[in-house]
Amino acid sequence: MSVNPFTKAVKPQHFLRLALTGPSGSGKTFTALRLAHGLGTKIAVVDTEHGSAALYAPQFAFDVLTLETFAPQDYLAALDAAAAHGYEVLILDSLSHAWAGKGGILDMQAAAASADHWGNDRLAWRAVAPEHSRLMDAILRAPLHVIATMRSRVEYVVESDERGKTVIRKVGLKPIQQDSVDFEFDVVGDLDQTHTLTITKTHCPVLSRAVFAEPGEDLAQILRSWLEEGVEPRVGETEIKQLGGWLKAHPMSIPELMAIINSTLQTSYANPRQMTRAQWAQVMTVLEGWPGEAPAVSS
Repeated sequence: MSVNPFTKAVKPQHFLRLALTGPSGSGKTFTALRLAHGLGTKIAVVDTEHGSAALYAPQFAFDVLTLETFAPQDYLAALDAAAAHGYEVLILDSLSHAWAGKGGILDMQAAAASADHWGNDRLAWRAVAPEHSRLMDAILRAPLHVIATMRSRVEYVVESDERGKTVIRKVGLKPIQQDSVDFEFDVVGDLDQTHTLTITKTHCPVLSRAVFAEPGEDLAQILRSWLEEGVEPRVGETEIKQLGGWLKAHPMSIPELMAIINSTLQTSYANPRQMTRAQWAQVMTVLEGWPGEAPAVSS
């Protein structure tokens, strides 16, 4: 009988992938900042709204990167920088610009179609679709929590209030992004003009059909508990890449590096991929202060 390639499924601890959608004025940035500070202390924001995130600086502590163009590569660079500098939470405010902003996917598709003298839209989409896939893959693989805001297309509806008076209300429809983008996130929530968040998609059972008025620490606590359940994750490609970058900058062999790792962690690992992410962070702290001499390696 052949060896069974399947193993028992266990829930890993993991980083959050949260999407907040809603029309202008629904409180996406403010809510993202409240949730971010419930998840970590070192927060970074990618601002696509001409510096508007900084208006919340008196209320929240965070670092900001303001983008002027919104090609997927701009977001990829921001994700890499956030991981390299040890941020715990990154807010992409907003991810809609990567789709419909200056230099975003729609601009790239239009440019590709114009370059083709036949103006073939299908070929143009085939050329730019991998760029969007690369961005979403980077969001999923980033070694930190990611909160992405997305603008919703707006529609105005006429209703009657509790007094029977006719009122016009702004409601958000589909987010401005690729139609299937919500499939990529752990949790998706829609904010309305009263700053009420309705969970529309979730992998966290406790949040199924949940509604939060002005969400903050209450929702962050639920998310934190869910994320911390399960087995501790091993390092991924991002951490291995950073470790490889350090190794290239120092005259040291892989066995010598493993000697540092095992001495630091009191382990007997044969490969750096055996480390958990928490152990990797511990090792990188040691390596950043390394004096430059390679350790002795036992035979």
